[in-house]
Amino acid sequence: MIPLFKPPMIDGVSPSCVFLPVLENQPNFADFQGCTTIMDFLIQKFPQIAPDVWINRVQTQKIYQDSGELVNINSAYTPNRKIYYYRELPTEQIIPFQEQIIFHNEHLLVVDKPHFLPVTPTGRFVKQSLLVRLKQRLNCEDIAPIHRLDRETAGVMLFSLQPHTRHLYQALFQQRQVTKQYQAIAAYRDDLEFPLNYQSHMVKGQPFFTMQEVEGLANSFTQIELVEVKYSLGQTLARYQLYPLTGKQHQLRVHMSALGIPILNDPFYPSVQFKQDQDYTAPLQLLAQRIDFIDPITQQPVAYVSQQELSL
Repeated sequence: MIPLFKPPMIDGVSPSCVFLPVLENQPNFADFQGCTTIMDFLIQKFPQIAPDVWINRVQTQKIYQDSGELVNINSAYTPNRKIYYYRELPTEQIIPFQEQIIFHNEHLLVVDKPHFLPVTPTGRFVKQSLLVRLKQRLNCEDIAPIHRLDRETAGVMLFSLQPHTRHLYQALFQQRQVTKQYQAIAAYRDDLEFPLNYQSHMVKGQPFFTMQEVEGLANSFTQIELVEVKYSLGQTLARYQLYPLTGKQHQLRVHMSALGIPILNDPFYPSVQFKQDQDYTAPLQLLAQRIDFIDPITQQPVAYVSQQELSL
């Protein structure tokens, strides 16, 4: 039996993995007819990536088989095996904001994330993601996010450092044993009474990267408190404390918008507004301010607080 192999990370970037299926069993088998090499398959499977990109990755020795062999132009397609490759972008915009480490032990890493920095590699960001920055900074490939935080949102983000204890922290979120406190700057309505509890049924929206509310049994719950109100230049804004009791994507942003008090500078809600990639002038005024839980390893209560503050 051929021993399985996984190439190491390079400059903080871990290899991506693709499984080679039995093509005849694929529902879109017709699309893959004529795939006799691994290169044929990769070009067909990822039509959004130019063939020259795959050729360059082969030439720079950045595609491996799970046997440890490098993939070449003529490497035969063998089903039920894995292929590893390194994602990289021809040019990648530098995000000029730095994360801060709040806490670090052998199991857990807690980071204060800046606005505009994605947590994981996605789309046009690979090395300019919090995960890759941390892997490079700590020289640790086992770092993995425990929960989600939008690119637009700043604040406290938790990472696991040990695969064998990761599930203990993930279970805290799955079992809702974590208290998350957010701070937001948003519009103010004097006809709303605070504190209030808001709930709705949320599903994927259009465009695909947004969420929407529809009729149905509530699956998202948020507690909202009013902290202060400020009248300035003909505009009335307020500072809120938000406590999500569930963890739906964009939950706080959708709920605040539905109440008629959308979070300041939200590019998605109530309507999508496309901005230039390098426009950092108006960060979303949402901060993951604090997270509390009983540490599953020490069994001690812990609280991690962002050092950032939203200005009203």
